[in-house]
Amino acid sequence: MSSEKKNVKWNSNISFLLAMIGSAVGLGNIWRFPYVAYTNGGGAFLIPYIISILILGIPLLFVEYGAGFKFKAGISKIAHSINEKYEYIGWFIQTTPFLILTYYVCVVAWDLMYVPISFFKGWGSDPEQFFGTVLLQSSTTPDGLFHVSIYVLVALLTVWFIVWFISHRNLNEGIGKANRILTPLLFIMMAVIVFYALTLPGASLGVATLFTPDWNSIVNPVIWVAAFGQILFSLSIGMTITLAYASYLPDDVNIPKSALTVAIANCSFELFTAIGVFSILGYMSTTSNIPIGNLVSQGTTLAFIAFPQIFNIMGIVGYIIGPLFFLCLLFAGITSNISIIEPIALSIQDKFNLTRSKAVTYICALAFVISLLFTTSYGGTLLGIFDTFINQFGLLLNVVLQTVLLAVIYGLKKFLPGINKNATFLRLGTKWKMWVTYAIPVIAFVLWIQAVSANVIFVDSTTRLVEILLLLIMFCSPLLLSRLQPKNDDF
Repeated sequence: MSSEKKNVKWNSNISFLLAMIGSAVGLGNIWRFPYVAYTNGGGAFLIPYIISILILGIPLLFVEYGAGFKFKAGISKIAHSINEKYEYIGWFIQTTPFLILTYYVCVVAWDLMYVPISFFKGWGSDPEQFFGTVLLQSSTTPDGLFHVSIYVLVALLTVWFIVWFISHRNLNEGIGKANRILTPLLFIMMAVIVFYALTLPGASLGVATLFTPDWNSIVNPVIWVAAFGQILFSLSIGMTITLAYASYLPDDVNIPKSALTVAIANCSFELFTAIGVFSILGYMSTTSNIPIGNLVSQGTTLAFIAFPQIFNIMGIVGYIIGPLFFLCLLFAGITSNISIIEPIALSIQDKFNLTRSKAVTYICALAFVISLLFTTSYGGTLLGIFDTFINQFGLLLNVVLQTVLLAVIYGLKKFLPGINKNATFLRLGTKWKMWVTYAIPVIAFVLWIQAVSANVIFVDSTTRLVEILLLLIMFCSPLLLSRLQPKNDDF
């Protein structure tokens, strides 16, 4: 191990916590949770949501914290340390966040274009036409791969430079400093948006619509699956970000307290943001006489089409709330992207004895080349295929593999001393070990089967071809990386 990496530690617990919160709080918190909650029982969704945090999210956070804290390494080295034959699994787990990085950066690039545009509502009277035709120059046919949107390309280059510049520097000067600035600003700006949104006419209608419970939905298994999936997605479980960040922890950290702080901050932000989003949707419903159910959407439709329409209706205030909203998305996207790079860079440093700067540069360069696909006219369609497949197939499978590797094969009892070392009010024991070892892998596997059967198998021929190519990348890349000889003596 190089001396550069061996001596890396967070310079304060607040730097670590802000980095963890910045990682967890991403675009999905802002545009995914409100839609998922509304379409899965409204207020009643909060019951399976909170239960999911307690029985799935937090226990798995403890696993990642414990593994990172004990091994002081990335998942690939951890897998190799458990048994050389498991190194392949470690690299396989890394392919999913890498592929997410390739297109997530492009979504942030879309948002970056909207930041200056929002100051003068440059999307005009038809935001849908502006987003699809003017900016993305969208095509739903594969021949769109041969046409590049210059606007998207320039924005993508800019975002990649920002992400690389932050990530390639040393831990505290790069990720640490960026999160100390961006994460608090994100919370402050979102607070301004939410508190203003609550003063709008129709805000109470929006909030009531979001939280009015459909108690019959509680007995619907689909609602519970949605809640489990949202928690895994929201806390970035299975991407080994927590594991990588925890590997830099000093020996005196209170792990249970830190994990609970991150989980509470992330989920509180989700709920808080949902109140703001639905307050604004309630305002639009009231002013335009369109039922809220017709306005609710998720993802890019909500961010780049529905909200610009609302900012148009707001008049002069839209010139303030609009830029704040897109800056929130930008900061959330940047902090999430730099966190995705970290575990991959750590694994490469571990095996090939590279400096942090070189590891990050190689990752960014390769991911940038792949991300050019999303600057084409077919990029928007391709991005949707990537996102659905990688999240529904890869990310959930990661949760299964990681939990089995660390909890079942290696054994949680070996993590417990480190996790409980500085614990005060909460100490983990036999019940937690039994639950994580035997129950959670089964739950995660059932979620994976459900997600794959619903979103991956029955697709059109073009989507299937893309999925096959992604499968080849996901299964062949780890084979190559695991076969390469390590350049580090203690790998």
